[in-house]
Amino acid sequence: MTLRSFMQEAVSPWMKNEGPDADIVISTRIRLARNLENVPFPLVAAEEQLQSVYTGTADHFDQRSHRRFGTFSMLPMQSLAGNEKRILVEKHLISPNLARENQHRGVLLSEDESISIMVNEEDHFRTQCLLSGLQLEEGLKAANTIDDWMESKLDLAFDERRGYLTSCPTNVGTGLRSSVMMHLPGLVITNQLNRIIPAINQLGLVVRGIYGEGSEALGSLYQISNQKTLGNAEEDIIKDLKHVVTQLIQHERDARRQLQEHSLNQLEDRVYRSYGILSYSRRMESKEAMERLSDVRLGIDLGILPEVGAEILNELMVMTQPGFLQQYAGMSLEAEERDQRRAALIRERLLMETTQEESDGGGDE
Repeated sequence: MTLRSFMQEAVSPWMKNEGPDADIVISTRIRLARNLENVPFPLVAAEEQLQSVYTGTADHFDQRSHRRFGTFSMLPMQSLAGNEKRILVEKHLISPNLARENQHRGVLLSEDESISIMVNEEDHFRTQCLLSGLQLEEGLKAANTIDDWMESKLDLAFDERRGYLTSCPTNVGTGLRSSVMMHLPGLVITNQLNRIIPAINQLGLVVRGIYGEGSEALGSLYQISNQKTLGNAEEDIIKDLKHVVTQLIQHERDARRQLQEHSLNQLEDRVYRSYGILSYSRRMESKEAMERLSDVRLGIDLGILPEVGAEILNELMVMTQPGFLQQYAGMSLEAEERDQRRAALIRERLLMETTQEESDGGGDE
């Protein structure tokens, strides 16, 4: 399989860098936590109760078509290989917790992978919508559309005073977690982000790494999400998050402008060094790859590397993860082999950009 054909199969729509403010906001995620009425939550449910939830969900929704999102397919965790689960985690379609489970767990996926519904994770259902760029309102509309579709078939646990009932008390109420993944290299390089994060936390929001709670912030990628769900309307949660994200976007743009005006030589050196290392390295660990790709993406956005497509960070931050590397290689790989394959994949992806640039240039002569 060629890299181009592999990318066409592997890349989800949110990776394609087409949404608003996509030079800074990589993606928007809306997640709704829901449970069935009169069924114990997954953390305390008996096996036969979990089986009933899973089977009932599959009966209602597996291979069923939605007018907007197409056909949904149920992927049972117990039928997936370890690497297949890992890929779903790397694409942010399921959580690491769900990947560790087997019996009576699964995920419903829409055709374009913009909607995923985890079944029997911490809650009976966790519906997630992923979009490119800053699209919080659009994401909420999409998630609510699927929520209404599910509620037409299922009796969900809802209390008139408390709202939707969930396993974790912090999700009670709307059950809504909204988040945006942001690329903030300007604020990282200028050492401003450590000052900004405490202020964000004081506003009831939380800043996490690329894979959410407990994960490391790699490649200047951060997730900003709401913490409170009880006592706040969905629209207010979205509004508050968007207000903070919009301010962060402006701070990041200001930081990038400062770098261009006062440290252009150092900035260009940083970008070209990372581009050169990515272009010629024969082994590359995951953490270094993310940092180098972050530098290259910054160079693209600031016009230092205009010949390279901006979607390259979005694609490679997923495709250079262990699951994808092994899928592309068609075999299980040890850590050292993954480092070698990661470097080779990055070199091949960058070569595609060079080949495309030369082809476009040749056509103008």
